Amino acid sequence: MKPTFMHRPVSGPFDDPCLFVRLQREKRAILFDSGMVYPLSPGDIHKISDIFVTHTHIDHFIGFDHIMRMLLGRDAVLNVYGPPQIVECVQGKLNGYAWNLIKDYPMKIEVFGISEKGIRHVSFHASDRFAPKEREGLEYKGIALKNACFSVNTAVLEHDIECIAYSMEEDFHINIDKSAVEGLGLEVGSWLTDFKRALRASEHDETVIHVQERDFTLGFLADRIAMITPGQKIAYVMDASPAEKNIERAISIADGAHTLYMEAYFLHDDLDRARERNHMTARLSGLIARNAHVSRLVLTHCSPKYRENREVLLREAESAFDGPVQFARPLSPLPFQT
Repeated sequence: MKPTFMHRPVSGPFDDPCLFVRLQREKRAILFDSGMVYPLSPGDIHKISDIFVTHTHIDHFIGFDHIMRMLLGRDAVLNVYGPPQIVECVQGKLNGYAWNLIKDYPMKIEVFGISEKGIRHVSFHASDRFAPKEREGLEYKGIALKNACFSVNTAVLEHDIECIAYSMEEDFHINIDKSAVEGLGLEVGSWLTDFKRALRASEHDETVIHVQERDFTLGFLADRIAMITPGQKIAYVMDASPAEKNIERAISIADGAHTLYMEAYFLHDDLDRARERNHMTARLSGLIARNAHVSRLVLTHCSPKYRENREVLLREAESAFDGPVQFARPLSPLPFQT
């Protein structure tokens, strides 16, 4: 079974955080944080449609300019989600440059500031030289993005400032029986993407699907070539103080995830320092993973003080989680995680 979300860390555990998620069979990718983005190829960046920023400290947001530069001349819509200050931070970055020659450029940036009071939406379009345009706000229901393929859910954490934790989840996974496709005298092709979209959109069984000069109903094809299994889920939890409310919300957002990417900034022996700096410990990351019943924990965003003795973080998280734990590995040359 090929997973829908092909995810891989861009950076290592001591680098600026960034997680790249490519959607299988879609010319689209998602980014969680935009710290160290430079290992991403132009082809990777050109696929990015949405960036989910946990908070706008420099190590989580410094790569935004590079992404914007790569997309600037393209007919692209870049959606940026984050805590309330994300709007002013994107505007501040845009204000740092002169835009007198871009009026004919088609690029659009749509920014969504998330808080428990609601979601603020502000547009920045190249045709307006990136002048901000306030849009109608949205009610906050814990969801940043939902479409027929997947949803991105949120939890508001405290890191002295608001910091957003995210999970990305598909409602169900569609597996295609290729032998059944061939048994119908059909060839595997791009039509399967349209077929899956129709299934995810819950279109009527009598909906006609045109395939290689033949017509089939959606229900007929679903019964014969599709196997429905539980959907994939990944969670991304970064900087948060080791407070009970944060721990509870982190467990909730990560519940049932196949992979949890989480900070492990300090050892638990340094809990006082962790409280002072508003970060989680490796032990707490392991406990959150265990209580959230995740399948795998990937540690990232660790303090450089442990760089020469990194295994102590891994052992502490493993003892609390009692499951597979690994460090985030830089993008190149490793394959996608599943």
